[in-house]
This record gives sequence, C-alpha cells and structure tokens, in this order.
Amino acid sequence: MNYDYIGDAAAGLVGSYETDGEEFPTRNCPDFPQRRHQCEEVDLLKRLFFPRCWNAKSLLGDEAAVEDRLDELGQLFYRGLCPYVNYPSQMITGVIDELPAIRERLIEDIEAAYKGDPAAKSYVEIVRAYPGFHAIMVQRVAHELYKHGGEIYARELTEAAKTESGIDIHPGAEIGDYFFIDHGTGVVIGETTTIGDWVRIYQDVTLGALHFEQEEDDEHALKKGYKRHPDIGSNVVIGAGSKILGAISIGDHVSIGANSWVTEDIDSHTKVYVSEHPKQERKEIESSPN
Repeated sequence: MNYDYIGDAAAGLVGSYETDGEEFPTRNCPDFPQRRHQCEEVDLLKRLFFPRCWNAKSLLGDEAAVEDRLDELGQLFYRGLCPYVNYPSQMITGVIDELPAIRERLIEDIEAAYKGDPAAKSYVEIVRAYPGFHAIMVQRVAHELYKHGGEIYARELTEAAKTESGIDIHPGAEIGDYFFIDHGTGVVIGETTTIGDWVRIYQDVTLGALHFEQEEDDEHALKKGYKRHPDIGSNVVIGAGSKILGAISIGDHVSIGANSWVTEDIDSHTKVYVSEHPKQERKEIESSPN
C-alpha cells in the first residue's frame, strides 16, 4: 500500500526555508560530501529539515518537490508502523503535519548549541557535525510518533540515532525548547523524563531510574508504565558524568557539577557539586638501568 500525504506541511516547510538567514549556506557552492547511514527515514528527515545543509537545495521554493519527499517519508513510516499499528495512515498524517513546527524547534536547538559551546563556529557545523543535535532531531520526530501511538517504531528511530550519535534518548521523554547536548557520548535519557527550556547536558550524563518496581503477580517481571525518571526544570546545566536518578524534581536555574550523584529533589537557584574530590597522588618513576 502506498501512502499519499494530503496535508499542508509542504507549504509550511517551504515557507520556513525562506526565513532562513545567513546562518545557513546561500552561496553557489558544490554539494557537501555524501554521508550515508543505515536509516532511510533519518536521512530523509535531514534533507527535509535542512535542505541547504544536506544537498537538497531543489526543495527550496518548490512545494511539489517537498510533497514528493513527504510522500516518500510517509511510505517509510507506513512500512515501519505496519507491524505494530492497525491502519497507521491517520497517525502518519498527524506526525507529518507537525514537521514545520519541529523544524522551528530544531532551529532553536541549533541556537542553543551555538550560544552554549565556545567551540561552535557556525549553524551548519552544528547541523552536520554535532551528535547531540542529530539525537534531538530524531527524538523530536520520534516523540510525535510515540504520542500518536507508534511507541515501538519510535523506539526503532531513536535506536538508529543512538547507533550514529552514541546518545540514547527514549522517544517518550518530553524535552523543552533550546535543548543542547554537548559532546554527548554516553548520555542516557529515560522514558518518563521531562526537561524544561534552555537545558544543557554534557557527556556521560544519565537521567535514569533509581530502582524498579516489580509486578505483583510475577516476581521476575518489572512493572511498566509508571513515573521513574527525573523532572528537570528550565535553565539547568548538568555536568559530565552526573547521574540524576529517580522520580525527583530539579528546579529552575540549577547547576549540577561534573560526576554528581543526585537522588533527591533540588530547589531552584541551587548549585550542586562534589565537595571532596579524591586526592591525586604522584610518584616519581625511577629510571631503569641501561
């Protein structure tokens, strides 16, 4: 069965492309080198969201061309959803309708990365080279699939993003605007996590569960569908290696230092850090005889 998209996302995306400023390439340059990955849906999403950055300039100003790509994306979604969902066409339309709004949120994520990383040189660099941006791009689409009832297929997409980025964000996590993961390797964000606006996370951070509840009638089965991950407020920075565990609340304007272990609520306007670092010992190495 073919899927034909009949919504107005193409017009929304083309209109959004026209608002792009000089942060994105506009010069008449050759195409970027090709980057080929295993997930067709993600490659197509890259071109739809940022055609200037992914050698898809033919989409600029051409609603018909965008509609063709949306049909292609819808067909891939249909194939991915069909084993899990009965009659997925309406779900797919609902998700594709959200793509223009998701693109606007992704531009905010790029802004957060550019402002939050002294090493960032351009928006294009963030789109093409930052693993944290790749992970959130896929998660924002997968989250829409998750909300519409396509939870299992949504997980497939975020797992594909993890393979490429090293960042594991569950599609169920609710993530606010202007979100930035710097470096990113080893970051884990659990299913029932919520995150506010202007949150910055560094590598090897876990927003996870502290412990798991068991099903009452099966000692070998863990309970599903309950709140087990933290709520992170807005304007929060979480340093590398930190573990924020359990259904706890982290307030607004909080700074959590590297390698912190947090299992209790933190009030707004608080700084948390490891107060006593292990003492570093140094010993001179004796020279070996010749």
